[in-house]
Amino acid sequence: MCERIGCTHFPNLSSMNFAGAVAPSRRGFLKGVAAASTITMAAGPGMLVGGPAHAAAGLKSTHGTGFCNLNLFLAHSRQYAKASGTELIFVNTPTSAEMVTFLGMGQVDIGLMPYTSFMALHDKGAPVKIVAGGGVEGCAIVARPGLDTPEKLKGKTLGTFQMDTLEVMPYDYLKKHKIAFKDVKVRYMGNTPEAVEAFKAGAIDWICTIEPYASALVADVKGAVMLTNGVDLYGKGYTDCVLAARSSLIKDNPAGLKAIIKSMMQAQYDAETQTEAVLKELVGKYYKTSMENAKIAQGKQPAIVDARSQTDFILQRTDSVMEMGYIKKKPGRDAIDWTMLEAVIKENPDLYGKLKYKSA
Repeated sequence: MCERIGCTHFPNLSSMNFAGAVAPSRRGFLKGVAAASTITMAAGPGMLVGGPAHAAAGLKSTHGTGFCNLNLFLAHSRQYAKASGTELIFVNTPTSAEMVTFLGMGQVDIGLMPYTSFMALHDKGAPVKIVAGGGVEGCAIVARPGLDTPEKLKGKTLGTFQMDTLEVMPYDYLKKHKIAFKDVKVRYMGNTPEAVEAFKAGAIDWICTIEPYASALVADVKGAVMLTNGVDLYGKGYTDCVLAARSSLIKDNPAGLKAIIKSMMQAQYDAETQTEAVLKELVGKYYKTSMENAKIAQGKQPAIVDARSQTDFILQRTDSVMEMGYIKKKPGRDAIDWTMLEAVIKENPDLYGKLKYKSA
């Protein structure tokens, strides 16, 4: 899951002109998001940059900090795409709101984000497409001692993040058990560590979070219970995050986009076959967690590039997002474009054939 940093209140996308210039001015861009005086370095080396997103021999990308980003992080750390003439450049943002809107406004070329956030961008007219997968599974709902049934959650405070898969899951969980979302209190948290500490302190009653935090909370908080890990709601291998790209990139720089997707595929293979070495390389530099927790997270939320089997799942989740009032209309199949992914698979059959996790 893409761990969040900073305020997660979703920006007013309706006020943004996504159809305008490819490289809007920074002043105009920041009118639509929560401005920040400093940039939090979410993970790895990077900087906030303005001007056109696409630069010669380089593609700019935003990212989260969870384990769905593992392939992207390793691709950045090792710069696999440079062999094809493309550098992966990270643009770090102070909040998840900016992470999403940077892509919509053309400040970056690609971004790894929750599919729910992508839906909001697409619904407001941003010229973006889902082009590859991120992470699968790894989301979970954990409740404090005694709150061991859905009915007991009524009136209790949920800690989550707005317009996130971690908000949609509790909505779907309650709906499955015929409980209205309005019957619980919702507290939007600033980041995952803050939410975890709030749960431990009893400031929130239940939480939708990611691995390794979910398993750690069950182990650390005596009597805490994991109500769902999402598999019973969505099925095995459900998607959490996706790689999204500016639509123009597919037309204007297909070679660069394919180079990034191929580098993520190589990273997936390395993570599957050299797990210990990969985690040692990423923990500390990209992940602020222990090796023990990193191993738990990697096992429970594998990063998978080929998400074609999840096409229907991603589009069907729009029902809940619409019911929650985040989008006005359901995105069509044209919101997803697997052509670059399929080209990479066709051009690299040996690499793809060695992957443990592939599209069903």
